[in-house]
Amino acid sequence: MSTSSHSSVRFSDWKLSDAIMGALQGKGWEFATPIQAESIPLALSGRDIVGQARTGSGKTAAFGIPILENCKPSGNPQALIMCPTRELATQVGEELSWLQGSKGLKIITVYGGTDIEKQAKQLQAGNDIIVGTPGRIIDMSKRGHIDLKMIHSFALDEADRMLDMGFFPDILWCLERLENREQTLLFSATFPQEVLEAANEFISDAEHVMSDELEVEVPEIDQYMIRIGRANKLWALGRILAHLDSDDQVIIFTNTKRMVDLLVGRLDKHRFSATGLHGDMAQNKRERIITDFREGISKIIVATDVAARGLDVDGVTKVINYDIPADSESYVHRIGRTGRMGRKGEAWSFVSNEDSSNMNKIISTWSMDIHETNAPDLPVGVNRDPVRKQEDWGEKADVFGMVILRLNTTSSSKLKVHQFITAEARLPDLAVGQIVLGSKHTSVEIHREKAQYAIDALKGKKFEGQEIMVQII
Repeated sequence: MSTSSHSSVRFSDWKLSDAIMGALQGKGWEFATPIQAESIPLALSGRDIVGQARTGSGKTAAFGIPILENCKPSGNPQALIMCPTRELATQVGEELSWLQGSKGLKIITVYGGTDIEKQAKQLQAGNDIIVGTPGRIIDMSKRGHIDLKMIHSFALDEADRMLDMGFFPDILWCLERLENREQTLLFSATFPQEVLEAANEFISDAEHVMSDELEVEVPEIDQYMIRIGRANKLWALGRILAHLDSDDQVIIFTNTKRMVDLLVGRLDKHRFSATGLHGDMAQNKRERIITDFREGISKIIVATDVAARGLDVDGVTKVINYDIPADSESYVHRIGRTGRMGRKGEAWSFVSNEDSSNMNKIISTWSMDIHETNAPDLPVGVNRDPVRKQEDWGEKADVFGMVILRLNTTSSSKLKVHQFITAEARLPDLAVGQIVLGSKHTSVEIHREKAQYAIDALKGKKFEGQEIMVQII
């Protein structure tokens, strides 16, 4: 609970179990945050809660402490906590594990992308509280490893992200089977109308609680976004870095530790000296990296949000969101690391098709003025890109992976066009999608993996006596 301010309410003001009080005292938690001060006593009394609180406000403990108090070590499921991502589910599970202290509850975390049999064995060995993502919870329930009928406490974390990610049908599926549900705790950073309407389907007469910490100061800096696919983010980054002078310092944010390491390696390959910073590094190494950056010895740091918490450096001139953060508040915290002490600062964000919904949410949540632009031109005197630009078929493709090519030819037969393309480009039938015959052009869907090959193969070939030219739509 490091970033939140605290209320005047003490945890000791409530009649919490010795186990949980011992855990709180062991962490030095004496005063509750505002969202905890409002939510916990209501939840302990059995009320349903709809709580609005930003990331970092202590909301996990706000719903976690009442749930822990309401469960007993029995080996039977009593509480279900649903999260939108495996990362958040892991985080919530870990926090509940230390919050319970010596209470002895079995807290099991389940999510996709991991060995389902291993998770099944953990569940079969007994569980009191289940934390997980909707898909894996449903899967485990259908397989008979989770008995939803036994659960009396249900919590939904980051409901707005759940909605964005299309999870509400899954949530309702689970709720229909929580026959003995006695309490529902729903938390979200924002409450768009769609979330409120969806919540009304499964929670009524709830206490609405809002943290007074929702106001976040948005820094007055120049903000830019470049719409670009993942394949060319490094190219755009190279363009920005090519403009750095000796006084510039840059923080590049990624969403994962793996991407930190990958990006540092790629930048090094292209002769940009960058240092990675993430949570897997030893504490003394992280401190050394931050010190070197603060003293201006290093100029470029690639970091995750968590690792960058200690990076309060006045000289940062640019922040680059290589990956767009999942929650809108992280964006504000990231860009707030530049433009300090009255200095000029810039924030650049790379927005791919898959990032668009997150970026739109950031803009609407904070009423951001973010200028959409192209990657900057090369500096005067530089005539070669630090990183070569690629044809990004993934960004041009639709959800089915198809790219539309336009041929300067007309035909009366889709079959003839199909046969011409598959023969000349040696494509399998499945690589060719819909064909639309026009009065001047013919449009053809080609799978992105074969698009470049098809373009190269068809250019200059003749179809019904006409030399073919190909355009990408």
